[in-house]
Amino acid sequence: MNILALFNHLLNFVAPAVFVGVFLAVLSPWVLRKSPRRGSWLVRAISNTACGLGALLLGLWFFGHDGKMLSYLGLILASAASQFCWMQAWRK
Repeated sequence: MNILALFNHLLNFVAPAVFVGVFLAVLSPWVLRKSPRRGSWLVRAISNTACGLGALLLGLWFFGHDGKMLSYLGLILASAASQFCWMQAWRK
């Protein structure tokens, strides 16, 4: 595998985590009608992406290859949990 193919594989592995992380950070305050108590949208997006990427890496380690639906479910749950903490949604 040459360096360009490796970069393409890594980019395709990280892309779902980046999309979900940014999507949650930008749209959740609008959907929940509640402003986050701290942090800019970029900090929240990076945090959500890092948690989602951790879930994808855990799925890659556990299953041995990428693309399992349970890995993507973990991505969604980890990113949502991160956004839940940023929004401090347990407080009303």
